[in-house]
Amino acid sequence: MLLLAMDTATPAVTVALHDGEAVVASSCQVDARRHGELLLPAVDRVLEEAGLALDAVTGLVVGVGPGPYTGLRVGLVTAAAFSSALGVPVHGLCTLDGLAYASGIDEPFAVATDARRKEVYWARYDDSRTRVTDAAVDRPADIAGTLAGLPVVGAGARLYPGDFPDARDPEHQSAAALAALAAERLAAGGEGLLDPLPMYLRRPDAQVPKNYKVVTPR
Repeated sequence: MLLLAMDTATPAVTVALHDGEAVVASSCQVDARRHGELLLPAVDRVLEEAGLALDAVTGLVVGVGPGPYTGLRVGLVTAAAFSSALGVPVHGLCTLDGLAYASGIDEPFAVATDARRKEVYWARYDDSRTRVTDAAVDRPADIAGTLAGLPVVGAGARLYPGDFPDARDPEHQSAAALAALAAERLAAGGEGLLDPLPMYLRRPDAQVPKNYKVVTPR
């Protein structure tokens, strides 16, 4: 097994290779505006570090969000293109699950990432492997009571310390953790893996104007 994992649903552009037992190479760059520019060089970098060619990959793993429209689709489209070119499967995972897994927390907690518009994407967990709510998007003040007393992992907790006073690491997503979680779930029969489809939770910022003037040729 050689899994190539990537996630662009958060400001972290992150890529990793996992051989079924351990991560063999990884890369992470935090830049909310350069997902498309940074992802493919990151893939090249981890392959070079591992001394492997792309055609050695036997499966792909991609974070499906939730995340902003533009960044999220970069990783999904890239994973789909590699899957088609290599003839290998692509497995989706909730981005929040990767952060939860990386935390290693074995008590109830939450994960919150920046959703912009003064909101966070979030979910609750019983432990680092077990999500107990669907991913959602809300204003921090609206869920502060629900998450009161719980540690909160992710950049969302650091952005709103008044609402999430017990912020925990990691702050950013790691494809290494995503790959390790996928390898674990594949070994257990694939339960918990998702179709590689975007989890947007809300409509994109760009909208078609409602009352624009139609110009037709005479």
